[in-house]
Amino acid sequence: MRRIGAAVAVLVLAGATLGTAASTAGAATAEGSRAAAACPTGWGSGAKGGAAIGADHLEDIRTGRHECYDRIVFDVPGGGDRISYHAHYVDRFEADPSGEHIPVAGGAILEIRVGAWSYDLEAGAPTYPGQVGKPLPGVNISGYSTFRDTRFGGTFEGQTQVAVGVRARLPFRVVQLDDRVVVDVAHSWTS
Repeated sequence: MRRIGAAVAVLVLAGATLGTAASTAGAATAEGSRAAAACPTGWGSGAKGGAAIGADHLEDIRTGRHECYDRIVFDVPGGGDRISYHAHYVDRFEADPSGEHIPVAGGAILEIRVGAWSYDLEAGAPTYPGQVGKPLPGVNISGYSTFRDTRFGGTFEGQTQVAVGVRARLPFRVVQLDDRVVVDVAHSWTS
């Protein structure tokens, strides 16, 4: 009788071990699926734009690092969800309207235009301290996975122009939110 009880106990322990291993493997597979789903790559690298009427003044440009992408945010307080934008990859970055070539480091150049002035004409003062051809003030992209450089192109006819040097021509998305435009550039095509 003891032998039967011992055999049953061994079988129960073996079954519990196998069940734990199976559930751990299932959890790992599910977790891997969640991780893959958390890094979408279907954004594409084609031009993206959103038209809207009038916006206020650009007050800040900031960046952030995320697990799947690097982000640049254009803050336009009072702009609501009517801030226009246009983003596309270019071979050369040229300031508008002068056509002055502005070198940008990286494997590809993403030009972004946001429908907001960086200068208050009535007050006669800048609302954003960017200088044409210079890196974006207060933006430090060292250690970023995708971003390599930033350059300010200036403001012309209510459009502020910026270039982001990226590691390569990678998928990106643009999201228009209340009082800001957000541009995310993926770390890769496949992650």
